[in-house]
Amino acid sequence: MAHNTPLNVLPQRDGAGGGRPHLANRLPTPGSPGLDRPASLYLHVPFCFHKCHYCDFYSIVDTFDRQRAFCDRLERELTALAAYSCPGPLETIFVGGGTPSLLAVPLWERLLDRLRALFDLASPRLEFTVECNPETVTLELMAVLAAGGVTRVSMGAQSFDTRHLKTLERWHDPESVPLALEFARAAGIGRQSIDLIFGIPGQTLDDWHRDLDRALSLGTEHLSCYSLTYEPQTAMTARLNRGEFEPIDEELEVAMHRATWAAVRTAGMERYEVSNFARPGAECRHNMAYWRQRSWLAAGPSASGHLRVADTSSGDAFALPGHRWKNVPRLDDYLRLDDGSGTSPLADHEGPDAARAVRERIMTGLRLAEGVNTAEVIDAAAVIAPGSADRLRAIASRLIDRGQMLDVEGRWVLTDEGILFADAIAVEFFGAVE
Repeated sequence: MAHNTPLNVLPQRDGAGGGRPHLANRLPTPGSPGLDRPASLYLHVPFCFHKCHYCDFYSIVDTFDRQRAFCDRLERELTALAAYSCPGPLETIFVGGGTPSLLAVPLWERLLDRLRALFDLASPRLEFTVECNPETVTLELMAVLAAGGVTRVSMGAQSFDTRHLKTLERWHDPESVPLALEFARAAGIGRQSIDLIFGIPGQTLDDWHRDLDRALSLGTEHLSCYSLTYEPQTAMTARLNRGEFEPIDEELEVAMHRATWAAVRTAGMERYEVSNFARPGAECRHNMAYWRQRSWLAAGPSASGHLRVADTSSGDAFALPGHRWKNVPRLDDYLRLDDGSGTSPLADHEGPDAARAVRERIMTGLRLAEGVNTAEVIDAAAVIAPGSADRLRAIASRLIDRGQMLDVEGRWVLTDEGILFADAIAVEFFGAVE
């Protein structure tokens, strides 16, 4: 599952219709005054063996005839983006998709060589993650990734029950998951995460307990547990609308959330974001860059990036407004539309907007276990909407009285009960700063 969708833009099926892509790069030029120099990089590999019915990330079924052309184009884009990156070593790289592990091994070798040539990957703290589907993992691939600097894999298990995998249109054998993790460990990639999905039609609470127990028994340091959502324009939603199955009821979904929290805590993990759990120190630092509103570069079709712009008059590092953009989300357009600069044509772009930056910081901060810095939120919101401070404090007071929020050393932190309503609570806060 891809981890790079900050813009509210639905991905398009390759070859589908849609708005005309923006051919001009509307980002500021590298070195523009106040422009952040990001230390994080996201790459999107769009190829998949099969399009899973629940997935709304941009991907196409791989016919193995465009992988080389994709890598050629990706290298040109990375060459252009290198001028934007921080002068020192990168801190995080994340390769999502699609199924990055489906890319041919020789192309992976070439891509990793090019990354080393363009960016400084020498930091001993570099977190370099590649998403993998277990059925595409080989010992040869893991050895190449490890030799190229990859330090972490995110394994898309989703479930260990073949019935539920079939519902999701996932076709791997559950036994391929531990084997894939062993291949990664044998190659020297010790940091590992497992993705699971709950709330699958027909799934019981006992089924979910078994999935959690199996995943935790594999010794990984990180677990991502996503509640199944029915996104527009997916096959899963079309099947739901045709009455082929019923979604699970709300009480069962809440019980599955609670079962997750209990299981991971027993295993020595903690929730650090709504859907993400890790042993202390094993949080995904790349995704934390998203949730903390840092800057990152993005390459590949449908990839989304963010470049903060500093307020040079105040030097305030909180909720800096920035450029958000999304590359054109169709491989054909990504390959064909090249103005010579190497950068991708854009499907969407949002320029710096202080109000949006504050709303984003509230939304992502509430999802994090570390919460939101109360003073920073109030001060930033007051500039945008006079009187917002009192409204924000009143909302927080109500939430604290309801047991949905705590005030912990100057930070608003949602309780487990509050996490169940995180999106609605964020919307309530948004109203206070409009």
